[in-house]
Amino acid sequence: MTLARAILSLLVLAVLGALSLLLSLAVGSISIPFAELPGILTGSGTGLYDAVVWELRLPRALTAFVTGALLALAGALMQVLLRNPLADPYVLGVSGGAAVAALTAIMLGLTGIWISGGAFFGALFSMFLVFGLAHGQGSWTPARLLLTGVVVAAGWGALISFLLAVSPDQSLRGMLFWLMGDLSGATGPGWSSLVLLIGLTIAMTIARSLNLLARGDLQAQVLGVAVARLRLVLFFLASLLAASAVTLAGSVGFIGLVVPHLLRLVIGGDHRLLLPSAVLLGGTLLMLADTLARTIIAPQQLPVGVLSAMIGVPVFLFLLHRGPQAKQQT
Repeated sequence: MTLARAILSLLVLAVLGALSLLLSLAVGSISIPFAELPGILTGSGTGLYDAVVWELRLPRALTAFVTGALLALAGALMQVLLRNPLADPYVLGVSGGAAVAALTAIMLGLTGIWISGGAFFGALFSMFLVFGLAHGQGSWTPARLLLTGVVVAAGWGALISFLLAVSPDQSLRGMLFWLMGDLSGATGPGWSSLVLLIGLTIAMTIARSLNLLARGDLQAQVLGVAVARLRLVLFFLASLLAASAVTLAGSVGFIGLVVPHLLRLVIGGDHRLLLPSAVLLGGTLLMLADTLARTIIAPQQLPVGVLSAMIGVPVFLFLLHRGPQAKQQT
């Protein structure tokens, strides 16, 4: 893809993201005219509309964008690390460790920082557990890492089922919403925005090496890539991105798995373009999903993970069907 087409692709995604943000601010149980939004966002608005946007919708929309961006970026990195098209940010058990800690906090009646903080440290614990078990005394290969992560994730799954079985009824709804992804209590992305910025910066510096690694270890080594060190960077970077996303919104599925595939079908596999595009598209899709989640049966709200799958699955299947035909035509 030429530089001009790459810039055009990023601009299109950025415009889609901006339009999705405006839509998320305008749509809801209280509809806000689009003509009012410029005044509200520039600080000249007053009254009910101003409070709804600044105190409720804008923090939630930004949290949704950062969460989706973190998941999409983590998914793209994880698929290169494991060389597996079915890899997603949670495949190595990060969300399982986070879920056990968060659900335990919910079951104990804790709220706020206890849930998000527990989720983050649970994710970190799972990350180091998988790394230690996969490294062991043998070779640290993608296959061994994937198998270790799958087994650890299965163990976390058993603990999650146990917690759901013994939890009191008054805690069960909140636990289920967390497992399906929930942005109802979002107050803004906070420090996770910095994690996203740093993560994208690091990823872009190694984008060329990722292109080479995707072609195979041997070819990457011949062309000067330190494969073992690159794998370590990918593992910890993708895991930290996923841990940050889980802290914000719980276990939101689908975004990290499908967004990188969608982009590869449309713009190709060059990670110098794929990674920033994944950030923009992942954030945009989750903002749209969250807008639907809080409006489709308003005033009730649905878990955002349910809507993200409903939006993305048919789109992905359509592009997957059209992708080979488009390549043949070109």
